[in-house]
Amino acid sequence: MSIEKLRTEARREQITQAALQLIAGGGVKGLNMAGLARRVGVVPSALYRHFKNKDQVWEAVLELLRERLMGNIQLVREQSSESLDQLKRLLALHLRLILEYQAFPRILFSEELYGSHPERRKRLNAIVTGYLREVAGIVREGQRTGRVREEIQPDTAAVMFLGIIQPAAVLWHLSDGGFDAARHVERAWPMFCSALTTALSSQGEVNCNSH
Repeated sequence: MSIEKLRTEARREQITQAALQLIAGGGVKGLNMAGLARRVGVVPSALYRHFKNKDQVWEAVLELLRERLMGNIQLVREQSSESLDQLKRLLALHLRLILEYQAFPRILFSEELYGSHPERRKRLNAIVTGYLREVAGIVREGQRTGRVREEIQPDTAAVMFLGIIQPAAVLWHLSDGGFDAARHVERAWPMFCSALTTALSSQGEVNCNSH
């Protein structure tokens, strides 16, 4: 890869990160090309060498969201071969992602983002459902190995998994960090884990403790 291409990709990444900062601070309406240029520290015309318009910036933002979510899936699969441990690790990574990128909850719950842009709604739906499919796949693997109860519906379990974090993220954001999302996740995990498992599995006793 050429040095020039690396520089271009680095600049695009910088602009995308700046866009997320604007969204985190001012909501979806806070993203505009003039404000983005100021955040990056360039003249507006410089942005157009990397993004033709704001729609392309939004495409980059959504792609970054997809990459981070799927990257977390890949990471937990590399770190552990046991399904429940993968889910526990993924929960922690998802929380970290939400706290690091405060724009993501605003994006997920913003009608302003995709209300007049059905293609964005479709794109965001594909990202979330793709992530849920991966989580459901981890649950199915747990059923295959006897760690998760057979009668559990993997797709439903995946939505429940996401439900541990998303409302907590909203409360954390609404309270300006006053709501302890990390403590919530720590307390919720044993409840979720216990709902998926029996006291004993084919591999022995299941430990659903937070630590």
